[in-house]
Amino acid sequence: MMRKRSNSPIFWLLFGAGGMLAALFGPAMVYITGLEAGSGLILSPRVMDYSTVQAFAHNWIGKLFLCSLASFFAWHAVHRILCSLHDVGIHKTPAVKTVCYGVAMAITVVSAWALLRV
Repeated sequence: MMRKRSNSPIFWLLFGAGGMLAALFGPAMVYITGLEAGSGLILSPRVMDYSTVQAFAHNWIGKLFLCSLASFFAWHAVHRILCSLHDVGIHKTPAVKTVCYGVAMAITVVSAWALLRV
């Protein structure tokens, strides 16, 4: 019997990468942007100034980091939402998968476009 080809490993790869980045960089991003930037206990209060963040986004490494972070977080979140929709009675039909993964693709394209314009 011939096995049916599946594209689910691609989406599981994006989901796993997003989960790993969320676990590694998520708490650090919350700490730096949410707590430290406002209080200035350890880092300089100028860390989150517009000019500093803009200089980071102008660099190609910064653009790649920000785009991959936004993209992989989106793919991870959308896959989680898709799995959670099954719990409320919305099954994983091709139309539901297309809408969910289309949202993640749109976030990826928009973030890449916005960072390339910086």
